[in-house]
Amino acid sequence: MPMEIKRALKGQYRAGLAMLRQCIERCPDDLWEAGEHPRHFWRIAYHAVFYTHLYLQVNEEAFQPWERHRHHVPSLWEDHRGPPPVEPPYSREETLAYLDAVNEKVDEWVDLIDLDSQESGFDWYSIPKMDHQILNVRHLQGHVGQLQELLYARGVDLDWVAIRP
Repeated sequence: MPMEIKRALKGQYRAGLAMLRQCIERCPDDLWEAGEHPRHFWRIAYHAVFYTHLYLQVNEEAFQPWERHRHHVPSLWEDHRGPPPVEPPYSREETLAYLDAVNEKVDEWVDLIDLDSQESGFDWYSIPKMDHQILNVRHLQGHVGQLQELLYARGVDLDWVAIRP
């Protein structure tokens, strides 16, 4: 059964990333940097890729950030220090390059995960690894939906991707 679950997870991660790719590619130029700080279109897209990448790891220690990563960019909310700093946007091409790098490693990373572990591997999530992986797919698709609504408002539609083997 774990191999069947891993096959399904791989397909759903790739499908979610394919839909995120459509959001990025179809985003009108004037929408890319639009939105209230820190929730610009580009930043939401980067956030979705970053957390998909992070949570596809066995644990926090295994995570190797993308070589062009900037520390505060994934934050979409204020914390006790206030809002994240304003950062120059990643270009569409940079964001797609990061998405492609993550997409290429989905199978490898999912294969390393112990879905029977009672620990997520991230101390801020006290849930079993299987639940954490489902949460990660939901998180990715939630942000795809968020970006998709912004695109719909501009008359831009996406193609639904059910699974990407």
